[in-house]
Amino acid sequence: MPEVHFDRFYRYDDLIQLLHQFESEYPHLVQLESIGQSHEGREVLLAKVTNLNTGPDTEKPALWVDGNIHASEVAASAAALYLLQALVSRYGSDPAVTECLDTRAFYIVPRVNPDGAEWALADKPKIIRSSTRPYPYDEEVTEGLIANEDIDGDGRILTIRLEDPNGAWKAHPDDPRLMIRRDPAESGGTYYRLLPEGLIKNYDGVTIQVRGAKEGLDLNRNFPVAWRQEGEQLGAGPYPISEPEARNLVDFIAKHPNLTGVVTFHTFAGVILRPYDDRADEEFPAEDLWTFKKIGDKGTVLTGYPNVSTFHEFRYHPKTVTTGAFDTWMYDHMGMFSWTVEIWSPMRQAGLKDYKFIDWFREHPLEDDLKLMKWNDEVLGGKGYVDWYPFEHPQLGPVELGGWDNMNSWTNPPLDRLEKEVALFPDWVIWHLLISPKLALRQVEVKPLGKGDYRIRLVVENTGWLPTYVTKKAVEKKVSRGVICEIELPEGATLQSGKVREDLPQLEGKAYKSAAVDGWEGSTDDRLKVEWVVNAPRGGKVKLTARHDRAGVVRTVVELK
Repeated sequence: MPEVHFDRFYRYDDLIQLLHQFESEYPHLVQLESIGQSHEGREVLLAKVTNLNTGPDTEKPALWVDGNIHASEVAASAAALYLLQALVSRYGSDPAVTECLDTRAFYIVPRVNPDGAEWALADKPKIIRSSTRPYPYDEEVTEGLIANEDIDGDGRILTIRLEDPNGAWKAHPDDPRLMIRRDPAESGGTYYRLLPEGLIKNYDGVTIQVRGAKEGLDLNRNFPVAWRQEGEQLGAGPYPISEPEARNLVDFIAKHPNLTGVVTFHTFAGVILRPYDDRADEEFPAEDLWTFKKIGDKGTVLTGYPNVSTFHEFRYHPKTVTTGAFDTWMYDHMGMFSWTVEIWSPMRQAGLKDYKFIDWFREHPLEDDLKLMKWNDEVLGGKGYVDWYPFEHPQLGPVELGGWDNMNSWTNPPLDRLEKEVALFPDWVIWHLLISPKLALRQVEVKPLGKGDYRIRLVVENTGWLPTYVTKKAVEKKVSRGVICEIELPEGATLQSGKVREDLPQLEGKAYKSAAVDGWEGSTDDRLKVEWVVNAPRGGKVKLTARHDRAGVVRTVVELK
């Protein structure tokens, strides 16, 4: 077993080396494939995880798992890596894992965006949203405070506290580390202006405009579903899948119709998100919404994370929506149940209850901040929140740096809590794949009819919980064909009735059945039969194949006796 430590975040070269070690030590379970390169030319590696002795990955239902499309969300890479380790270490001893890898396949991309992660993990980090490619303009920012840069070289990106009589913040009277908002009618005290750590270009001594880095892309707005231009949505890129990191995913997925579901890891909020991001639940086919909720509820039971709609519970502003996201593209265009898992919640760790994931940042009780500070002191040993210390800012002069160490306590779990957090997910992800449709042989029969004629009957069924088409959206978008059955005759044989290739309907699973006892639910819509009449020399062998893009392949050989 490769020696993987979940008390650190791996830089690119070390991560790639680990993946190759998994492939070397488990060649029957793990195969690596480059799905393309990043903007800076780094290979983006995908691990195919399945028992290769029971067939290739492309002939099995599969689940996509990825992480770290956003630059600083490196705990997402750790979650994907932890899943890979869990699969290979538990294979052969854990019945669920063994069945899963014998009959199905995982496609795991631990680091979708290696360039941005390298910046975030550098000794002197720089935090950007996604890609390191300049966007929307290539020229350098010439004025304003460039946010989220480590200006004192301590490896942390903190907050600047600048004393200002017109500042909106003041120190808490009982805990001067904690900054609280000034009362609207308050005056006569000591007040501060809070700014993100960074340097100011062309400072005029008066005005400060906080500006983001010139690398303004958000790769999770670049997918081809309801994509919008820069004027409507920041960071979406010049056109859908304009960016190699997004295009790598789309190209691979489009070429692998055996995919049945998606889990993409992000940080942070401690929540399991489902589509849509831009429309209400009423827009779903009813069966898809019901099944989304069932799968999400299972995730909540196994992880403790609530499962919610992005549109209804996770909008950045009540009057805006996001579009072009990976999970919505996978559902709306590709017809798969898709999830974004936001790892880690400082608020929940501190004991906060019933808070709104996004609204909390706009408005919350002061008691919440005090609970978070207590959590920092008693649980994190004071490492999450940095007490204010003096710094001579090149443009602003004497200031203080301090506040939350966001990269290492909010955006990602502290390293000593990383493994416990990412260990929550493998069981749900494995269960998610085990509910996929699965084509299986139920019966094969050969009956001699005389004069060299034989009737051959093939019966296959879907033993999975989900139907072969997976979602009603897939049926609507016509992205999944029905079952295809084929016959291959021995030399000298002729086909008297039936077709060499039969295009047959989809097969239902158990997912869309009523919870009440109802005889109508007993229909054999999970099963199909196909028959041929063959004239052939005695003793010839006939090869039969049944396949479905999403449900796998069944092969059998019958002898004409």
